[in-house]
Amino acid sequence: MELLMNLTINGLATGMLIFLLAAGLTLIFGLMDVLNFAHGGLFAWGAFSSVWFYSLTESFVLAILGAILTGIILGFITEKLIIKPVYGNHVQQILITLGFMLVLTEMLKVVFGPNQIAAKTPAYFAGSWEIGDVIIIKYRVFIIVVGFLVFGIVQYILKKTKVGLIVRAGVMNKEMVQTLGININNVFLYVFIAGAVLASLGGALMAPYSGVIYAEMGMEFAILGFIVVVIGGMGSFPGSLLAAILVGLTGSYMAYYVPSLSLAVNMLIMAIVLIFRPQGLFRVKG
Repeated sequence: MELLMNLTINGLATGMLIFLLAAGLTLIFGLMDVLNFAHGGLFAWGAFSSVWFYSLTESFVLAILGAILTGIILGFITEKLIIKPVYGNHVQQILITLGFMLVLTEMLKVVFGPNQIAAKTPAYFAGSWEIGDVIIIKYRVFIIVVGFLVFGIVQYILKKTKVGLIVRAGVMNKEMVQTLGININNVFLYVFIAGAVLASLGGALMAPYSGVIYAEMGMEFAILGFIVVVIGGMGSFPGSLLAAILVGLTGSYMAYYVPSLSLAVNMLIMAIVLIFRPQGLFRVKG
């Protein structure tokens, strides 16, 4: 029983980290119809910048804020210089963002060096709770809480606020929104930056979770992020959450019982979804 509980908590924590990455992808694609294959690079930069800020300040809060600032800056640069010229052309989006992903990865090596860097867990999140024979690691519980909190906040903004109404209206009819005096280009810029911030936040939380960071981690997690987006439904925010939990739990169980198949099983799930339900488990505007 304790083994099952530990694997479940590990899977939920991993799923929430993937969700933060996939949530940005979902926002950007679902609301802007943009395929951003450089998203994993933003995730990696969030991890590296948070570790760097933590080494300077010894403050986890400032490290998180530093990662968010990095996401804002990189999101602004990416949208203005990389994405804006290729709006409406998916082929060009794929090619240019894949190239930018490689650039972001190599820039990490130039700035921080080519070697792996250790990441510390803050003292107040170190250790674990013991409930009977079950050992619950504090930091993993923190990640799970943050993941659900982010989902609730973003979902509330999209569904219950004027900002969310403007964003959703802009997706449906750009011209109508512009006639109301709203600059739809600025709206899409803010949405893209929000997606970049979610990716950077995911990277910042991932660093202490894994204990070590490296330049190629963005590419590896980007694969899981796209698997989640496809399974959940391209553009479905709730779908991304449930798909991320599914992928996280599946990966956790398989990594323990059949380690060599942990990624392959998630790829198989994605293939089955694409065959029998190409639109994903949830509808695009879910």
